[in-house]
Amino acid sequence: MKYVAMIYGNQAKWDSFPAEAWPEAIAKQEAFNKKYRESGELLGAYGLADAAAAQLVRREDGAPAVTDGPYLETKEYIASFYLLDCESLERAQQIAADMPFADVEPVELWPVLHESAADM
Repeated sequence: MKYVAMIYGNQAKWDSFPAEAWPEAIAKQEAFNKKYRESGELLGAYGLADAAAAQLVRREDGAPAVTDGPYLETKEYIASFYLLDCESLERAQQIAADMPFADVEPVELWPVLHESAADM
């Protein structure tokens, strides 16, 4: 079963993180990614740009109509997400709890209910 694990953040949170702590934080995250890529359970890990870079795209008269900003008005936004492929929900929970900052910030875990066929 596939799961999406999401980490939330905001610019104020990133700005408050001491600059000298970033290298260690990134190293911990890369070690986590390597561990679960090697086990075959981490299919992808993706960090997203700040919410100020988000755009909304609609179709108007057959052409893209683009506006700035995320759809939701919120102080926090999805900062990164991970696609997991695990044998059970319990295993996905174990992996989410093993994320480097799961002792400080929760990780949101969603089952993926449908996946389009790759050969389409």
